[in-house]
Amino acid sequence: MAARWKAPHYAWIVAAVAFTTMLVAAGVRSSPGILVVPLETEFGWSRATISLAVGINILLYGATGPFVAALMNRFGVRRMMLFALTMMGTGVALTPFMQESWHLILLWGVVVGLGAGTTANVLAVTVATRWFTKHRGMVTGVMLTSTATGQLLFLPMLALISTTAGWRMVSVTVACFALALLPLVYFLMRDRPQDIGLAPYGETEVAKPVEPSKGNFVGEAFAALREGLRSRDYMLLAASFFICGASTNGLIGTHLIPACIDAGIPEIAGASLLASMAIFNFIGTTGSGYLSDRYDNRTLLAIYYSLRGLSLIMLPFSFSSFYTLTLFVAFYGLDWFATVPPTVKITTRLFGREKAPIMFGWLMCCHQIGGASAAFFGGVMRQELGTYLQAFIISGLMCLVGALVVLMIDLKPEAREPKAVPVAG
Repeated sequence: MAARWKAPHYAWIVAAVAFTTMLVAAGVRSSPGILVVPLETEFGWSRATISLAVGINILLYGATGPFVAALMNRFGVRRMMLFALTMMGTGVALTPFMQESWHLILLWGVVVGLGAGTTANVLAVTVATRWFTKHRGMVTGVMLTSTATGQLLFLPMLALISTTAGWRMVSVTVACFALALLPLVYFLMRDRPQDIGLAPYGETEVAKPVEPSKGNFVGEAFAALREGLRSRDYMLLAASFFICGASTNGLIGTHLIPACIDAGIPEIAGASLLASMAIFNFIGTTGSGYLSDRYDNRTLLAIYYSLRGLSLIMLPFSFSSFYTLTLFVAFYGLDWFATVPPTVKITTRLFGREKAPIMFGWLMCCHQIGGASAAFFGGVMRQELGTYLQAFIISGLMCLVGALVVLMIDLKPEAREPKAVPVAG
């Protein structure tokens, strides 16, 4: 008699809905790069004004993390996802009706920025920590690849639409994608496994239902920050994530293309190299999530930071050839987001399943501060010294320091949550 088919654990459906939402949000966030020149041409707005709107978007994307996690504790993940998609869809849909530059700042900077911030990495961490005990690291890694995957899927399509149908059709397209997800989230998303009588994937005992938070979400977020500031291990983890931000989106994300131009490599080629990191990022982050479920996460982070540091130190000497630079892109792309799954695992180990998303939200703030610092000082050093040599080498040395910092984290042998047990599904 044939074996009876068993439906997968509902955690996989929740993870798939979250991944799809984050993928579409990444497509929305990647749109401004295509709109800059058309808006500049049609309205005569300066690039600085357009960049201000994008900058506010990026700031809110990083700064809202701990507060969004607290709001998810109070109102639920599904409601916050519906809020985020409505904000993004509405903000983008109103873009074709803009007449003044402040309209752009309000819509793309504030409205879309708040929506995108609600679907940022904190969403992935919340879903992974609540719904998974087994395979949590791998699930976190896969969901985090949605950012790079979304850009890879949407950018070529949106660029083609902009060229053939105009920038307004780009806005209409991404708005449709965002709003079309509302029914999917409403009918399939759930806040916690206990809400539907299930245990997290990897456990057998259903925990008691968790009461929604009744307090002020701002106070809850800052209370978590105070707890983190009293933890030596958390401060070490925050220092390492500051270095992570400084050595990725702050330095490479901002200055790789200008450095290519300095070396005589055409801008289009430099942009293609940066975009191609998305492919390697998908492989590296997924692999890191798999490894984080099986090995000491401090050791993994030490390896990642060490390899990233060595690659950055070698980068200034790789511009002599497009092919050596391609090797750097492949190697560095594998390491770009690889630090996140082990960092999430350590955060959950330190503070438990319920507090982990808020604590990780504050880590993301440190990450973004590091990125902003590297973006600024990298530009200053290039202006004053006429080269990026010192900026890349200093960033590489910081990564080597980060490798030592994570090894100083003291994880107690007892975990603060049930141990995963083999389950089917």
